[in-house]
Amino acid sequence: MTSVEAALAALLDGLAPVVSRSVALDEALGRVAAEMPALQDAEPAHSIAATDGWACRALDLVGASAYSPLMLAAAPTWVATGDAMPEGCDCVLQADLIDCSGPMAQAVGEAAPGQGIRRAGEDLAAGRPVVLAGRNLSVTDLLVARKLGLSQIAVRTPHVRLIDVAAASGETLSRFLVAESLKVAGVTVAATEIKTRDAAAIAAALDGEPCDLLLLVGGTGDGRADVTAEALARRGALIAHRLALAPGGTTAIGRLGSTPVVALAGLPDQAFAGYLALVQPVLDRLSGRSERAGIALPLARKISSAVGLCEIALVGRERGTWMPLAVGDFSLDAMRLADAWVAIPDNSEGYAVGTPVAALPLRNLD
Repeated sequence: MTSVEAALAALLDGLAPVVSRSVALDEALGRVAAEMPALQDAEPAHSIAATDGWACRALDLVGASAYSPLMLAAAPTWVATGDAMPEGCDCVLQADLIDCSGPMAQAVGEAAPGQGIRRAGEDLAAGRPVVLAGRNLSVTDLLVARKLGLSQIAVRTPHVRLIDVAAASGETLSRFLVAESLKVAGVTVAATEIKTRDAAAIAAALDGEPCDLLLLVGGTGDGRADVTAEALARRGALIAHRLALAPGGTTAIGRLGSTPVVALAGLPDQAFAGYLALVQPVLDRLSGRSERAGIALPLARKISSAVGLCEIALVGRERGTWMPLAVGDFSLDAMRLADAWVAIPDNSEGYAVGTPVAALPLRNLD
């Protein structure tokens, strides 16, 4: 069996991020941001009111209170949220703290400099990046882009061709699992179904529109109709079939020209593990995504693993620890409950209880 480390190295060899392109903001959520020119001007460009009220100079209000009103030499200016602050004013006083009923305005409260205002450059300083390249764009990233008046944003979006070999036998769960995982990853997908599950049909389906990654789902096992690896070999694309990976040991990898190829097993848990261990790193390289950061927590229970096999463990967060849910073989219940995953290296027998383990999130963790 080929090690996961060797298989991944073969897939990533010579692979570079795809060329960036600009997309409309309403298409950008979840995609990986590409480099953009730094911000030339600070935001806001000048101090603005952060609340409705009276624009004042804090020094003029010292000592003012309800018991000791302070006459103001000049009537203050009313400002609404977002208005530019008048020259010389450095705070905004609440509406009921200025009494304008008499011949002269009176302050009945104080304010500190900066109170009720947003100073120039407080949101974004000049020279700051417009987007944080290498990160999946979030709703707050798009908020910043809209605040800056942008209508488009630069992203790197790999194009994936997905060939569903399992469709011929009526198995669709893994196809949906992989397709929806790709959608969450922010890539574009072109899907094809194999109607006749034989090596010739699969080999013919490998031809198609250019793509950055070619994925096949199903047909990698030992059944009579499991001929995906044979189809890749016919095209001279097969690098390895059967990996030291659990689940997902029948995964195959290859290259069709310069395009990496991953053939995932048809069962959901095996397809899921192969996706995490192999497909996700390839997509990260193609999209220029920053290195994923694990969340280190102690294990609530020990994890045992066989030496010589890279086992994928699913874990859930429980009272400040990682609780192992499944190792090397996943139930559907464990897959839906898991908060994160860990790849146990093939040279490890696992981890003792209490060992801090950096698990990679599968979902947003509060």
